[in-house]
Amino acid sequence: MTLDAPRPNRRWRVHRRALLWSALLLLLLVAQSLLVALTLNYESSRAQELSETTAVEVAAELRRELGALQQQLQSLAFQAPDGGGWRAAAAAQLRAERILVRLERRDAEGRLALAVDSPFQAELFSLIPRADSDLETELACAAAGRAAAPVYSRSYFVPLPGGLGLELMDLCLPATAAGRTEGFVVASIALGALLEASLTPAQRRSHEFSFVEGDGTRLARAGLPRGAGVFQAERLVDMPGFALQLRADSSAGAPRLIPNLATALVLGLSLALFALVLLLARDVRRRARAEAALAEALAFRKAMEDSLVTGLRARTLDGRISYVNPAFCAMVGFSADELRSAEVPPYWPPERLEEYQRRQATRRLDDGAALTAAREGFETEFMRRSGERFPVMIYETPLVDAQRRQTGWMSAVLDLGAQRRMEELSRQQQERLQATARLATVGEMASLMSHELNQPLAAIASYASGSLNLLEAPDAETPGLLRQALERIAEQAERAGRVIKSVHDFVRRREQLHEAIGADTLIESVLPLVRLQARKSGTRIELDLPPTPPRVLCDRTMVEQVLLNLTRNGIQAMDGATPAAARVLTLRVEQPHERWVAFTVGDAGPGIPPEVAQRLFTPFYTTRRDGMGLGLSLCRTVIEQHGGALDFGPARGGGTEFRFTLPAARAAAAAPVAQTREAA
Repeated sequence: MTLDAPRPNRRWRVHRRALLWSALLLLLLVAQSLLVALTLNYESSRAQELSETTAVEVAAELRRELGALQQQLQSLAFQAPDGGGWRAAAAAQLRAERILVRLERRDAEGRLALAVDSPFQAELFSLIPRADSDLETELACAAAGRAAAPVYSRSYFVPLPGGLGLELMDLCLPATAAGRTEGFVVASIALGALLEASLTPAQRRSHEFSFVEGDGTRLARAGLPRGAGVFQAERLVDMPGFALQLRADSSAGAPRLIPNLATALVLGLSLALFALVLLLARDVRRRARAEAALAEALAFRKAMEDSLVTGLRARTLDGRISYVNPAFCAMVGFSADELRSAEVPPYWPPERLEEYQRRQATRRLDDGAALTAAREGFETEFMRRSGERFPVMIYETPLVDAQRRQTGWMSAVLDLGAQRRMEELSRQQQERLQATARLATVGEMASLMSHELNQPLAAIASYASGSLNLLEAPDAETPGLLRQALERIAEQAERAGRVIKSVHDFVRRREQLHEAIGADTLIESVLPLVRLQARKSGTRIELDLPPTPPRVLCDRTMVEQVLLNLTRNGIQAMDGATPAAARVLTLRVEQPHERWVAFTVGDAGPGIPPEVAQRLFTPFYTTRRDGMGLGLSLCRTVIEQHGGALDFGPARGGGTEFRFTLPAARAAAAAPVAQTREAA
């Protein structure tokens, strides 16, 4: 009986601990749930009340804004539309009120007589006629005429250039005299601007405001943030003839934290929890002393199981599994009991069973090398319970006891399946990127060739047209001129072929064929085409070449394209903007340095605006309707591939100069020799 006496006491302690923990958990659960519910409800109520109050304030401000605007427009209704007085007064009203975008004066039948657009907004009806958006206005004016009072129309959308547009509503004020309606004043109001004008800075920062229709379609919005869609309030803004539905959407989402707590509740719960914690602490100290020995024995195994995600496996010297952690069991799909009781590891693939047994016998059971074997890693293949094969990396080291005797092997196993899948995905992504790069190169080559072939094809067409004109009116000089024209056609056809080859090489980024050629030869080769375009616009060409023109090392075809692009741009810059007598295109060559030759193409045009100059070399940017925006971008690329630089600036006598440099033939030829000597 003495030995059995402590048992009721132990059972009572167990029940007491369970009761205390249950009471603590119940109190904590009730307290936390109550606090969270009360706080969330309180914060939600405050946020909803704020949205309701804000919506009421903004609706009242909208009514006040519209009332004030209606009073300001009364003077226009009583002013006669003849002469310039009404237009001047309307323009002043538009400048004073940003919410107004257009004022119209109509006769008694509603026909448009005068209209003034806001100077702060693009012309409203530039894309669609006013008559196509006049139905709502006519209905409002008809109602205003019957009621002899201002009436608002339903809202409608007007598109603007650039893909934008405005949501508008019209205010129709009747102009009466002696009880008879003599006309109407129609004011077009931008809903977005009206909404912005009715908000305070604090309201803009806290809510998103919008006008919506009955089905939820948004007509206009204002406010800096986007509404979270949690706390919303809607109000109707009633106006004669039309009612706007205002929605205020708070940017604050559902409360996530508990910013305020009831002090009394916290103190009461804290005292109760403190008393329970004291009782539990006393009981835990007693329990800790009883469990200390067990905790020490389980520390090693618990540390491995709880802190590592790598599979751990311990084996005896004869190859049987003595320990596995949960990560290893999850990896192979077998339980720890199944693995410990198996004669042959069930995660070994059947087709590789003999190989693994032989490797285990030769490498893992060699007692002579067990103590001196270093930690090593090797890759192998395991099998899951489902039969799926997957690669693993195994790091294995001898398992040594306190007497330095080897008792087995400890292995860290890493599943490489996810890594292999990522490597395969990366390989597939790389192949897709390479395919995309090839498609981009094809598109770039097509764009460059279409742009660069325009000039030789245009020259061929011009010479062919001239040949036909000579055949219609033959004379003694016709054969010679025809021969010269046909030679030019052949030259331009050959040049088109060179352009195709050069652009193809340019796109493929291969080393182009550079040759030493005189600067005067480059200019003379493009002069026929330059003079042809210059004669059409009445432009004179001036050449400024040194007595002994320097020679440059370049790809002749691509540099000719650069000269043609720059001269063509210069001639077009003077066309229409410069008097005919002052149209001069200057081609200048000089050698400021022994290694470089500078080419200058200058015009007498109006110059380049600063906003255009910032984007001048951007691909596909152009200021001409028929341009592609590739000329100057291609010119800079070609010059930089030659090792030179292309820039521009104002000309000496007005206009613009484009300057680029090319390597001199002697300096370029001497550079490889110098590099060879230095390397030797």
